[in-house]
Amino acid sequence: MVLIKEEDIKVPLDVPQEARETYIKNYMEITRETGRLMLFAGDQKVEHLNDDFFGEDIPSDDNDPEHLFKIAANSNIGVFATQMGLIARYGMDYPDVPYLVKVNSKSHLIKTEQDDPFSNQWYDMHQVAQFRDNSGLKILGIGYTIYLGSEYEAEMLHQAAQLIYTAHKYGMITVLWIYPRGKAVGNEKDPHLIAGATGVGACLNSDFVKVNYPKAEGMKSEDAFKEAVLAAGRTKVVCAGGSSDDPEAFLKKLYAQIHVSGAEGNATGRNIHQRSLDEAIRLCNAIYAITIEDAPVEDALKIYKGE
Repeated sequence: MVLIKEEDIKVPLDVPQEARETYIKNYMEITRETGRLMLFAGDQKVEHLNDDFFGEDIPSDDNDPEHLFKIAANSNIGVFATQMGLIARYGMDYPDVPYLVKVNSKSHLIKTEQDDPFSNQWYDMHQVAQFRDNSGLKILGIGYTIYLGSEYEAEMLHQAAQLIYTAHKYGMITVLWIYPRGKAVGNEKDPHLIAGATGVGACLNSDFVKVNYPKAEGMKSEDAFKEAVLAAGRTKVVCAGGSSDDPEAFLKKLYAQIHVSGAEGNATGRNIHQRSLDEAIRLCNAIYAITIEDAPVEDALKIYKGE
């Protein structure tokens, strides 16, 4: 594990002097003092409705929202990202979990053929900060999704810019989910387009940007992903976990994203929570070992297998 020092953190200049200490404290906690982010994503109750939580090969426990909180509370993670409503309903029983509030979400019911995607803002930063103070929970930051290429991208870009500026005023960390999507987008996983998305994250001054792993003909994804990491500059890139994968294949891919592509972490949801509590905790800890502790895949696999 390579630890960073507080003086190593380049605090964005929109963080006021009175909030710098809070920002540094939140950054150190959310990255476990390594500069890397291990984000456990639990926002799919809206994004995918119940498709991710009920069905063949999905444990019945996953249908209960508390399954997410049990995983977050009993695993090694950097932060648990979900909607404020769920945090308000379960946070009193899980006060030690580090939280990131997802401030916009949309379902997948309206397809691109009907209308381009638009995920509108649910809360403003004053409300998030008020919730943090009233609840006493460890609300370390916010997350927001942008669908780049949607005909509604201008509104989402504006909302993201305002949220980030104000979040930094409160010393909070920001994570953007940026997915090219809409009728104007031919290939959502085009490496050049994903690099464009991470560059947008940098222009919006986000601390982290979460994007999909690219696919390119005749090129390994981990090599193609280098363009996106470089394009983000000082905004750190993390990769979406995607749909459930074989644990060994997933861990190998994660290792390559960090050590070949140069990504600074991961944001994983379905690959973790679509499992029994015991298995989800073991996989979460294996992901953490690679992301935060810089463990090789072989050691992470031992953690997953309980060896």
